[in-house]
Amino acid sequence: MHEPKSGHRPRPFRLRAVLFDFDGTLTRPGALDFPAIKREVGCPPDGFLLEWIEALPAGTQRETALSALERFELAGAAESEPNADAERAVRSLRAHGLKVGVLTRNGLPAVRQALARFSSLSAADFDVIVTRDDGISPKPAPDGVLHAAAAMGVPAAETLVVGDFVLDMLAGRAAGSLTAYLTNGGSGERPGGSANELGRPEDAVCDFVVHGLAELDDVVGLGLPLPNGKLPNELLARHLAGLAPADPAVLVPAGIGEDVTALDIGGADTLVAHGDPITLSSRDPAAYAVLVNANDIAASGGAPRWLLTTVLLPAGTTVSQALALLADLAGAAASVNVALVGGHTEVSDAVTRPVVSATMLGTMRRADLRDKREALPGDQVVLTKALAVEGTSLLAQELGERLLDLGMNERELAACRELLTRLSIVPEARVAAGFAGVRAMHDITEGGLATALRELAVACGHGIVVHRERVPLLPETRRICELLGADPLGLIASGSLLVCCRPHETKALLRALDRESIAATVIGEVSESGGVTALEHGLPALWPEFDADEAARLLATLAPRVE
Repeated sequence: MHEPKSGHRPRPFRLRAVLFDFDGTLTRPGALDFPAIKREVGCPPDGFLLEWIEALPAGTQRETALSALERFELAGAAESEPNADAERAVRSLRAHGLKVGVLTRNGLPAVRQALARFSSLSAADFDVIVTRDDGISPKPAPDGVLHAAAAMGVPAAETLVVGDFVLDMLAGRAAGSLTAYLTNGGSGERPGGSANELGRPEDAVCDFVVHGLAELDDVVGLGLPLPNGKLPNELLARHLAGLAPADPAVLVPAGIGEDVTALDIGGADTLVAHGDPITLSSRDPAAYAVLVNANDIAASGGAPRWLLTTVLLPAGTTVSQALALLADLAGAAASVNVALVGGHTEVSDAVTRPVVSATMLGTMRRADLRDKREALPGDQVVLTKALAVEGTSLLAQELGERLLDLGMNERELAACRELLTRLSIVPEARVAAGFAGVRAMHDITEGGLATALRELAVACGHGIVVHRERVPLLPETRRICELLGADPLGLIASGSLLVCCRPHETKALLRALDRESIAATVIGEVSESGGVTALEHGLPALWPEFDADEAARLLATLAPRVE
């Protein structure tokens, strides 16, 4: 069975072509005696033969060495045999509609002579054959991979490079391709070859390790499009088998053929539920779906516990892309101690990119429910952390190239994207729920703080006075908003929590949050009159209103369009 290198799940990918090394990959290993060639031409035992010859001064010595190399290659080709499953593997790839090529450090005459010993393969079965005779920098340089991919009319990123040399893997990775290291059932070193010349599996930086060409079927299958409709049962079973052990309160866990889940809410007496689709972000939709929905449960005073998801994947989604998204969902749920208990996943032409709609369930004691209608005039309004974590990360993910063009550097962009890991308000909500004086909590989402305070005022039936100069703003947010012309007060801001707290407990709440390293600021208070009243240094100030979230506005006008 194929395996990802070092147990890591490979990146999701689409596959349009496979590019094979030749000796030891399509042919059985051991046809070339590298030590004998090196002794004849005078190459040091630990040197790379081709590079050593190319470094010789032009003239007799180089020509003699090349002649000797060609003689050895032709003699090896005359005795070579097809590798196990090589012919079937190429036929299978072509049956899937994939392009197939060869990239070798050998000369073309030796490749043609070796192919003559195959029973059902010839040069005509390959879309491209690149050899050293083409005058392209040899592996480990990426030039050959890039040239072959271009000749096949496919992106290098959608090409799988297969070989038994470390040099094959280095060339593939440098070109941005997928890589599969072939061990031929052993250590990866051919008889008579030095590790330096041939490489070892443990040194190969690759996406997959395969022990024989038959295992390529599984690797290739990960990069092929899924049919429209529900995900195949075997694919779902693979995902479900990797889920963390179920919460013991889950009486009927997610499974093939299970249409519902059954939950024992135990000592709790109240079930809370929330559902939200993720539509703004085309990247990391799994993390957004889990954290945004968990936040709303936590803001009610409940403990997020169970998650159901509906995942719609666009037509053409590959197996690896589907599995990666499902794995991201499971990982994000586990990060906040939530059990993934069911849902539905299908490939549909109704969507053009992955859409995740999630329903989060949580439990609490009825006495712990935080109902916004219980907020009273005089309550202080506390904001945790700073604005606007989610919007900053989202814009950095979706508009990265635009921001670089506007002057942001890669380090700044990476810092903004990293903010995705700070979307959860579950820790501060848990702390706040421990205070009887906390009357209401509200998660800041679309429309940013400007909209959230208006929503809070409507929900509690009172007004909110906000002191604009007290509102903390992340420097990353300030930078992005300045570059893109956005108002941070209208930027989606999951990651910050609004807490309405009785004045006599506010200081204790702030100290408790500080002990958990959670920043918090009193930005206003609940008032008698309705709506939001803004002050700045004690003077009346404008409080903006947004028809649409600032991130949605920018993405609608600036995001690259997917054809």
